Amino acid sequence: MLHDDFANAVSPLFKRVHVIAYPPEQPLSYSELESLVRAQLPKEAHFVLLGESFSGPLAITIASAPPTNLVGLVLSTTFAKPPIPFARVISALVRIGPVRALPMVLLSWLLLGEWSTQTLRENLRTALQKVSPRVLRARALASLRVDVTALLPLINVPVLCLFASSDRLLRFGSATDFQLCVPCVTITELAGPHLLLQSVPQQSARVIEAFLARTVGRLI
Repeated sequence: MLHDDFANAVSPLFKRVHVIAYPPEQPLSYSELESLVRAQLPKEAHFVLLGESFSGPLAITIASAPPTNLVGLVLSTTFAKPPIPFARVISALVRIGPVRALPMVLLSWLLLGEWSTQTLRENLRTALQKVSPRVLRARALASLRVDVTALLPLINVPVLCLFASSDRLLRFGSATDFQLCVPCVTITELAGPHLLLQSVPQQSARVIEAFLARTVGRLI
């Protein structure tokens, strides 16, 4: 539900849009999640991989040693290593307790900001309730420890990095690693919160469409 509007917005650009769900009861490491995701990637058809927030380092890892049919990478509100503001917020949340036990008003302020709507809040609540507290905690801790900056120069497909103007977890300065290390990268800032794809799906889709048309559009 949380990704439905975005999936619908980008569906005209692709023959198929597939959202890969992580196991809600298993606290898997990034390495274990990589195996799970790779097993679900298209075997022959050209495809573009998208990694958002926590999933960004995973998408970077896959793109650094990609299947031959990967033709592009989109990264949304994410990082190669956790920037200091992000680390401080996540550390505080881990100390407080289960993320899904936090007041929705706090989660909404942090993740949705002024783009918060009742529908988005309900979708966020539903998504969090589906994941066990120990899995949420494990993912938070994993995001604090990950560092895939050494893999960035190995990415040979075109990369689009989306950042949000009002992201309360990440700052636009997080783009520096991508600017310095990725061979073929486009960095775009959109008006929106951390949950950018969910909050401004149409705007995000238009930027992705322009990126694809300029780079890999004829291959998908």
